[in-house]
Amino acid sequence: MQPAEFVNPYSQYFDVVYEDNHLIGVNKRSGVLVQGDTTGDTPLSEYVKNYLKEKYQKPGNVFAGVIHRLDRPVSGLTLLAKTSKALERMNEQFREKQTRKIYHALVKNEPPQSEGTLIHWLTKDSKKNISRAHNKEVTESKKCELHYKVIRKTDNYFLLEVQPVSGRSHQIRCQLAAMGCPIKGDLKYGFARSNSDGGISLHAYELHFIHPISKENTSIHAPYPTPSSWDMLKI
Repeated sequence: MQPAEFVNPYSQYFDVVYEDNHLIGVNKRSGVLVQGDTTGDTPLSEYVKNYLKEKYQKPGNVFAGVIHRLDRPVSGLTLLAKTSKALERMNEQFREKQTRKIYHALVKNEPPQSEGTLIHWLTKDSKKNISRAHNKEVTESKKCELHYKVIRKTDNYFLLEVQPVSGRSHQIRCQLAAMGCPIKGDLKYGFARSNSDGGISLHAYELHFIHPISKENTSIHAPYPTPSSWDMLKI
């Protein structure tokens, strides 16, 4: 049973932007780990489990399966499944590329074209946790593709809408940097200085998918985090 008014006790880590009996979509803060790793830091999945447990006063274990991941310094929309059936069906959609993900990125340098498609072959340096983009296939590389377009210009930055076709590690960060447009705050991929919050100005803004149970076309979006470097856009 849900209380009449439930205040999210984990709002420093995420806001809920969508929820039904099968899925929960949250707006993740930059700096929050999505799934557990060797750091031992509490991941988003555990915060969401605790949120559901407290909201619905569940005495036992709560299920919150991670459907897709965002890099730790990236903010925005993250979808989790509240049932194993929803998780299985959503995982299949992501594998079959039946979903559409839209990111927004702030970059300092103007892209060579106002819109275009980037195709690279990425290799991963696991020790340094960094990807490298190549213009042709090399040993142990994986092909990656994304579409981008400039949707706004401020006095100092360009706002890009980015739609990745593939889902490689650090793909957007690496490919935009290879184009000469590293993301604001992303020291790892060539930006000159960090953001004050330690994150980068890449935000998972929108997600389109087929609902795993109702089969309806579903779209959800996550507003920009505030206060942050996105404030200059006044959206």
